[in-house]
Amino acid sequence: MLVLLPIVALMSLENINRQKRQSIRLMIEKGGALIRSFEAGTRMGLRGGHGSGFKLQRLLVETAAQPDIAYLLVVGIDGTVVAHSRMDRLGTDYGGTLDLESVYASGKLAWRRTTSAENEAVVEIFGKFAPLARPSKRSMHGHMMRMAPPEREAPAMVIFAGFRTDALDAAHRADVRHTVVMALVLLLVGCAGVMLLFLTQNYRSARTSLAREKVFSDNLVSRMPIGLVALDRSGRVTALNSVAETTLSVRAARVIGHAASGVIPGVLADTLADAGRPVEKEILCPVADGRRIPMDVSAARLTDENGECFAQVILFKDLTEIRALHQELEENRRLASVGRLAAGVAHEIRNPLSSIKGFATYFREKYRQSEKDQQIAAIMIQEVDRLNRVVGQLLDFSRPVRLHFQVVPLEPFFRDAFRLVDRQSRESGVTMVLDLADDSLSARMDADRMSQVVLNLLLNSLDAMPDGGTLTVRASGQADGSTRIQVLDTGVGIDPTDQPHIFEPYFSTKRSGTGLGLAIAHNIIKAHRGEILVDGRPGGGTAFQIVLPAAREA
Repeated sequence: MLVLLPIVALMSLENINRQKRQSIRLMIEKGGALIRSFEAGTRMGLRGGHGSGFKLQRLLVETAAQPDIAYLLVVGIDGTVVAHSRMDRLGTDYGGTLDLESVYASGKLAWRRTTSAENEAVVEIFGKFAPLARPSKRSMHGHMMRMAPPEREAPAMVIFAGFRTDALDAAHRADVRHTVVMALVLLLVGCAGVMLLFLTQNYRSARTSLAREKVFSDNLVSRMPIGLVALDRSGRVTALNSVAETTLSVRAARVIGHAASGVIPGVLADTLADAGRPVEKEILCPVADGRRIPMDVSAARLTDENGECFAQVILFKDLTEIRALHQELEENRRLASVGRLAAGVAHEIRNPLSSIKGFATYFREKYRQSEKDQQIAAIMIQEVDRLNRVVGQLLDFSRPVRLHFQVVPLEPFFRDAFRLVDRQSRESGVTMVLDLADDSLSARMDADRMSQVVLNLLLNSLDAMPDGGTLTVRASGQADGSTRIQVLDTGVGIDPTDQPHIFEPYFSTKRSGTGLGLAIAHNIIKAHRGEILVDGRPGGGTAFQIVLPAAREA
C-alpha cells in the first residue's frame, strides 16, 4: 500500500499536467489559425480592390464576434492600439509589460494568462502581424520557397487574441475529476490485487499447512501403538486405526459412517456414557472372534470454545501380553521362593543323608555273610545317592547360573557327549548320528554347562526310545553369526498338552524323573542369551532346537 499510493499519485499528477499542456497547445494552435485567417482576410481586403478604403477595424470587430473570443486587437511596436474589437480602446496603450519589438522580430506565437477589461480569465495568444507579407508556397518538388519581399513597406505590428477560458477550465476540471476518479479506481484495483495476492498466498500457505497437519495426524493415528476409535457428535464412527482393526477384529471400511453401538463392542462404546469428564478404566471386552480381551480404556468428549461437543474419542490398549507378563513374573517369584526353600531344605537333608549312607556302608561291610543284609544295604546306598542327585539338582536350579565363556570346537564336544551315553545307547539299540555342517564349526559357550544341557537332552531321547531308533545331533552356523543345535529322536514324542509345561520345574512325564533336568537346561540356555525350543507329537519323535547367539551378543 505504501508503494502503490505514491506511484498512483505521481501517475495522476503527470496525467493532469499532460492534459493541461495539451489544452494549452490546442489553444495556441487555435489562436495561430485565427491570426493566420485574420491576416489572410486583411490581405484579401487590401488586394481585392478596396485599397485604402479597406477598414481593418471593421474586419477585426466582425472576427472578434465569435463567442469564445474575448477580444482581438492590433498594436504597433510602440504599444499603441491601432485596431481593437472595442472601439473605445483605440489609441490606448497595450502590452507595456512585453518587449513588442522582440515579439515582432521572433515571428513566433506566444501565450500568457491574463484578465480582460471585464475581469474575465483569458488565454492571450500574441505574435507578429504582417498582412502584406506573401504566404509561403511549396514547389512541385516539395521544397520550401523563400519568402518574397512585401509589395510595399508595412508598419510593424503585433496582434493579440484573447480567448475565454470558461470551456477550457471546465474541460480541465472534468479531466482532473476523471483523472482522480481513474486514480482512485486504479488504487482500489491495485489494493484489491495486492489483497488478492496476499489472500492467495495465505490460502496456499494455509492449505499447505493443513495438508501437512493432515498427513501428520493421519500418520500419527495410523502408527499409534494403541487402538483409536473416533466418533462424531451423533455417535457415528469417523476413524479407526489399524491397531483397533486388529484388536476388535473389524474392518474400518465396514464400520466408518455407522453408529458405534452397532459396530463396536457395547462395553467399549459405553465408556462414553459419562459426558462430564474423561474416563479411564480397565474392561474385559468381547470381540468378534469370541475372545474376551482385557483392555485399558481412556475415553473423552471433545468440545469447542462454546462447550459444544463436536467429536468423541476412545483409546484402548490390549492388556493380554501385560497380564501374561505379570503372571509370568508372579510365577517366577513363586518359583524363586520355592527354589530358595528347596535350597534350604537340600542343605538340611544332605547332612543326614551322609550319615545314613555312612551307616549303610558300615552295615554292608559288617554283615558280609548275610546276603539279605547286603542287598538291603546296597538299596539304601543307591537311594541315598539318588537323593543326593536330586538335592544337587535343587541346588543347581536355585543358584544363579555363572558362566565361563570360551570358544569350543563342536565336533570333539559332541563326540565326548556321545561317549558318555554310549553304553545306554547300545543297551537300547539306538543309533547315534552326528551331523555337522562344517567339521571346523565352533561356538562361544560355557563347555561344562552346555555339556550338562546336551547330556540331559541325550538321556531324555534315549529314555524315549526303549525299543531302539535313531538319535541325531545336528549343528550349523547361521547367517547372523548364531549357532543352531538340534537334537532329534524317533521316540514316543510329546503330548501337545505337555509341551507348554516342558521347561517348568518339577514337571516330568517319567515315573522316576525329578522334573528339574529340562528346567535347569532352560536356565543355562537363557544365561547364554540363547533360545531352546521343543517340537514333538505322540509317535512322531521329538526335536529340541538350541540357538546360541553370536559371540558379540553372548
